Amino acid sequence: MSEHNHPHKKQFINRMARIAGHAEAIKRMSEEGKDCSEILIQIAAVRSALNNAGKLLLEDHINHCIVEAVENKDFEMLEKLNNAIDKFIK
Repeated sequence: MSEHNHPHKKQFINRMARIAGHAEAIKRMSEEGKDCSEILIQIAAVRSALNNAGKLLLEDHINHCIVEAVENKDFEMLEKLNNAIDKFIK
């Protein structure tokens, strides 16, 4: 398996770090007894950020790994992508 070195790798990692920090803040809000409505809004923001990070990763994966796999007739990679998309969309 080749290394996954995508053009947006640094951007993806930075997004994931912000998401992790945001999730910790939500945990603190809960521990401090903050309003449930506020916590739900923050959870929605993290969910949206995760979806956007997933889209970025998927775009890089398709534009680099999948293009390369098709050129090399690696149909197993396409099957893995289909499985990942099924799980991502659920």
